[in-house]
Amino acid sequence: MQEDFRLIVDLITVLAAASVGGLLAAVLRLPVILGYLVGGIIVGPTGLGLIKELVQVETLAQFGVAFLLFALGVEFSLGQLKKVQSIALGGGALQIVLTISLTTALSVGVGWVSTPVQGVFLGAILSLSSTAVVLRSLMESNEADTDHGQVMLGILIVQDLALGLMLAVLPALDRPADVIGLAVLKALLLTALFAGGAIAAGIWVIPPLLRAVARTESRELFLLTVIVLCLGIALLTESLGLSIEMGAFVAGLMISEVEYADQTLSYVEPLRDVFATLFFASIGMLIDPVFLWQHLELIVALVSIVILGKFAIVVPLVRIFRYPLRVAITAGLGLAQIGEFSFVLASSGQTMGLVSSQVYSLILGTTAVTLMVTPFLLKATPQIFNLVERVPTFKNWLNQLDIPQEISELAILHDHVIVCGFGRVGQNIVQLLQSKGYPVLVIEQSERKAQMLRDRGIPYLYGNCASEAVLEKAEVTRARSMVIVTGDAMNTRLCVKRAIKLSPELDIVARAFKDGDIDSLYQLGAREVVHPEFEASLELSTHLLLSLGEGKLAVQSEITEVRRSRYADFRPDIACLIPLINPILNGNGSNSIEEIEAQIAD
Repeated sequence: MQEDFRLIVDLITVLAAASVGGLLAAVLRLPVILGYLVGGIIVGPTGLGLIKELVQVETLAQFGVAFLLFALGVEFSLGQLKKVQSIALGGGALQIVLTISLTTALSVGVGWVSTPVQGVFLGAILSLSSTAVVLRSLMESNEADTDHGQVMLGILIVQDLALGLMLAVLPALDRPADVIGLAVLKALLLTALFAGGAIAAGIWVIPPLLRAVARTESRELFLLTVIVLCLGIALLTESLGLSIEMGAFVAGLMISEVEYADQTLSYVEPLRDVFATLFFASIGMLIDPVFLWQHLELIVALVSIVILGKFAIVVPLVRIFRYPLRVAITAGLGLAQIGEFSFVLASSGQTMGLVSSQVYSLILGTTAVTLMVTPFLLKATPQIFNLVERVPTFKNWLNQLDIPQEISELAILHDHVIVCGFGRVGQNIVQLLQSKGYPVLVIEQSERKAQMLRDRGIPYLYGNCASEAVLEKAEVTRARSMVIVTGDAMNTRLCVKRAIKLSPELDIVARAFKDGDIDSLYQLGAREVVHPEFEASLELSTHLLLSLGEGKLAVQSEITEVRRSRYADFRPDIACLIPLINPILNGNGSNSIEEIEAQIAD
């Protein structure tokens, strides 16, 4: 078979296997990433051996990582990056240094490596987490904009930036200190020069270029220009000795501030999804199930050490930067794996003789297993917290660490409206309430937003709204109403549950993130639950029906009925259960929310 045609066959085989694996994973309610990985294992060299051009497939799979990081840069933007710059720069750098230091000390102490240089190299490999897997998992659960999602992405970005520095220093590890210093200085200088060039291009080159292309009104030309920018800048960073991933992310940041950012993202997303699937499948092709089975006990021990070790490093670091314990624990679980880019370091280290082929295989196996475990950990995090909450000792410990940090002297703590979250929606609500003369107290756990509240003279309580201690400090028993518009679904549920426990008659309005949150929040005690997408549909429909000549009273009545039915008309899978759910939501039923969810699942 001709080589070019062989590559096409291999690509189709990999994508087909990934599609089937992803479909089975979705049917079994497992993370689809797991299906992609398993699909790669089956068709890879250690499985059925259907893939002949492994190197070419892996090369194309790098496009997936580049597009993932590019899309992240477009969505993240410089403004969002500033929100987490302290934890990203400080926490990310400390996490890498601590991981390398502890790994070096441990590996040399127990005899895993023969020299400190090898320990440093091993620590560098373990310090990197998986941007691709974590980002994809956060996107699937719609948690990329939550506090823990932003923390994880900020630290991951710093890790990706550090990869270029590690690759530059790697060849000089076994040389004198002055050689290592020169290598670090050179890498930092290249990074600074690239960053300066990127800022200049983002201000003076990229915006006019995209505007000129957009004026042609050619979708194909616009998409082609975006792809060339993404991959061109990525290849530039690669040629500078940095990483493709860093270049792709910076390219996204450069476009994020242009008015065509949303259009760019909509064009790139299909390519991102296809190539990202190819990337995860290519990772699966590197996994050798036979080797894992033959060294099962050792692999399990190494995986446990990696997960527990990185978790133990990340959680205190996030807490140091004054994030709630739940955010710290979630970030610790999400970053407790070895990243796919560690393969790059491990491969380079094997070539240089820093690791033996046996150790390289163990690193590969451990990395693969941690990548497969990560989606499960992130998906199971809410259940983990629910289990912990049932143990009084752990529950008190969690709540004790979420004590109120600060309360404004301006706070009026009777007949007030509590607003949990001071994002864009929270700011609009506070502005409206204050214009009507209602006393307001904002609960916010972000230091940056707390400073905004101080500057604007808005009464606030600095703490986690899901903490009983914070809610008691906010005097929920004396409050008139509560509005919950945080960026965290789990915190929203906990806040409703604990506020109702303290004040059963409290009027609570909460924002839902997913369809499943609607009934859960009502069951927990919320008086009204608002789903932003469904509400947008209702407002658009109202305007459309009135413009078509429908009667105003009839339209209002129909819209009211949709809201009263908990948006059931927009959720066909739940409509048949409304006779079951309505009595419960109205306080007349005996079924628990767990029983409802079980019947929904059936």
